[in-house]
Amino acid sequence: MKLNHINLPVDDVAATSRFFEQYFDFTCTEIKGDNALAVLTGEDDFTLVLMSKVFNRNAEISYPEAFHIGFLVNSNEQVDKIYQRLIAGGVTLDKSPGQIRGQYGFYFMAPGDLLTEVTAY
Repeated sequence: MKLNHINLPVDDVAATSRFFEQYFDFTCTEIKGDNALAVLTGEDDFTLVLMSKVFNRNAEISYPEAFHIGFLVNSNEQVDKIYQRLIAGGVTLDKSPGQIRGQYGFYFMAPGDLLTEVTAY
């Protein structure tokens, strides 16, 4: 069995979509409505669906404190490269890469208030 996709509600679908395209090599394959929904595909055919919070019954977004998405790369050098690309793009990062549960990586807040992890094998 393969995890196929995840739907994440965000405040600004367009900005969050651009972020994941620019920094994590996703390709936007479909847009619905005006800032309502974007379907992005990753290099491994994983589908990330970003949807406006209006799709939620109460139109609010509330992720649990420890909820996050994670990207796994092949080397510490790739972690550093992504970190430097984010810094160069003006993304606010609180901590530089370091040891996380015996692996090398870092956490940061992506647009959409998404806690995001980048870690090497």
